[in-house]
Amino acid sequence: MTDVPGMRVGHAQRADDGWLTGTTVVLAPQGGAVAAVDVRGGGPGTRETDALDPRNVVQRVDAVVLTGGSAFGLDAATGVASWLEEQGRGVPVGPDPAQVVPVVPAACLFDLGRGGDWRARPDAALGRAAAEDARASGSAVAQGNVGAGTGAVTAGLKGGVGTASTRLSSGPTVAALAVVNAVGTVLDPESGVLYGELFAGRYAPPAPERHTAARERLERARAALGMPPLNTTLAVIATDAALTKAQAQKLAGCAHDGLARAIRPAHLMHDGDTVFALSAGRREPAGPAELNAILAAGADTLTRAIVKAVLAAETVSTAHGEIPAYRDLYDRA
Repeated sequence: MTDVPGMRVGHAQRADDGWLTGTTVVLAPQGGAVAAVDVRGGGPGTRETDALDPRNVVQRVDAVVLTGGSAFGLDAATGVASWLEEQGRGVPVGPDPAQVVPVVPAACLFDLGRGGDWRARPDAALGRAAAEDARASGSAVAQGNVGAGTGAVTAGLKGGVGTASTRLSSGPTVAALAVVNAVGTVLDPESGVLYGELFAGRYAPPAPERHTAARERLERARAALGMPPLNTTLAVIATDAALTKAQAQKLAGCAHDGLARAIRPAHLMHDGDTVFALSAGRREPAGPAELNAILAAGADTLTRAIVKAVLAAETVSTAHGEIPAYRDLYDRA
């Protein structure tokens, strides 16, 4: 994500004393970024997404929040908004430069109770901590069991945070950050290969005996967890190309194709799959061909980010039992 100049990513999480959740903040460059969103899951939990409609007045936002804790976790965005206000960042609403109202779009995923304590969920303080981390982390982006990916699970497999970027030959960069927490699965049940790697055509199938052992361990873990399929995959796509809000919304929509390539099935009634798009550039696409290339790159890059999230995730043990990671099931990192 930070390959797009000025973009920063911060995480805050807790994974102790019954906690297994967190918040991730994507912080736009000074001056904000044109923003849009496309929501396709049947059970979304969001904040300020109506403001991103191209018909509405807000053009730029300073941060996007992805958080665990289901609807309760949206409190994290309040902490980010307060932090932005202190920096003087937001929509100007008065003659004093300090008179701003930060517009902080946010989306949540379901991870309630996965660490054992049903009431352990992100709040404003955790959101503020993630914003501070975004400023302090510079270009480094932690992946795996961090931020909103701390309690993420996909079909019994440990999910997490992943990020990737693509530099087009014509110049623009397109980046993606994904939090993988899906009802559907990321791996082909017949081979054990990740769907995203099957799409890319670059993979080495695991040995049949390893795949059999992995399937058995995963089934035991699913049975032990005994949790309802309430999930959601969240993502942010960013580019240094200058897009209008309508074009950014198209980018968010096309990126959902990349989500559906890596997770099957996607966009179910118990998912809240949401993709944000941010444009932080000053150079407009050279023409329709370059814009189409940016849209296509959004989908392909999100597929890669989802693969990286799954490979970076680590096995965790909770009060409900083990949540195994792909890297441990198939001896990969």
